Amino acid sequence: MNRIDGRANDQLREVSFQLDIAPLAHGSVLVSFGETQVICSAMLERGVPRWMMHQNVAGGWLTAEYSMLPYSTLQRKPRDISRGKLDGRSSEIQRLIGRSLRAVVDLKKLGQRTLWVDCDVLRADGGTRTASITGACIAVEMAFQRFVAVNKLDASPMDRLAAAVSAGIWEGESRLDLNYHEDKDASVDFNYAMTSDFELIEMQGSGEEATFTEEQMLEMLRYSKQGIATIVEKQNEALGLFDPTANVDLLTRLE
Repeated sequence: MNRIDGRANDQLREVSFQLDIAPLAHGSVLVSFGETQVICSAMLERGVPRWMMHQNVAGGWLTAEYSMLPYSTLQRKPRDISRGKLDGRSSEIQRLIGRSLRAVVDLKKLGQRTLWVDCDVLRADGGTRTASITGACIAVEMAFQRFVAVNKLDASPMDRLAAAVSAGIWEGESRLDLNYHEDKDASVDFNYAMTSDFELIEMQGSGEEATFTEEQMLEMLRYSKQGIATIVEKQNEALGLFDPTANVDLLTRLE
């Protein structure tokens, strides 16, 4: 069965990265998975959470925040602050982003610093959490490279990249990187976060009032590993074009 955008079942949407989209952030990128667009930024600040000091935990911390801008969907999405609390979906996604990045960052090498990662969805067409993880990884590495460039870090604390992609079953067929049209009607929905050497960080998946077989699960995993391989290649290409010394004004403000 043909997909609405003409892709093969195991084919990603077009993935792209626009670096330094937020020039005051220590690292930032606009990541696009097809029509889905997310602005990801990373900023390092001195100090760590109080619980780390109380428990004498060495090193630094990494935490993430995720939000969908009001105009990111067809119907305006009210800001969380207007309701007085973070909605459950946003809370779950930002925890996933944080866990995924902490899996590939040596927090002890941060020193007494907290790395803040912000992911703001500019346009939502399915896969915003996976795009957020993928883009945030680049933003974080950009920040690290800048701190290395001014001798604030000895080396990047990121030992490998992290990336993520969705897969699911739509009309009985396994499909990679679901857009909104597929995601809203999928009978099975999975999200995979992996390292650049294909170790699993996290799998989230369930049937939507449906079941799936072991064979289908393995096929979705196979598609996802193919997708991650392509995404990591694009991440490396983007980082290869990054010059951490280019923004002189920003470098003078790093602590």
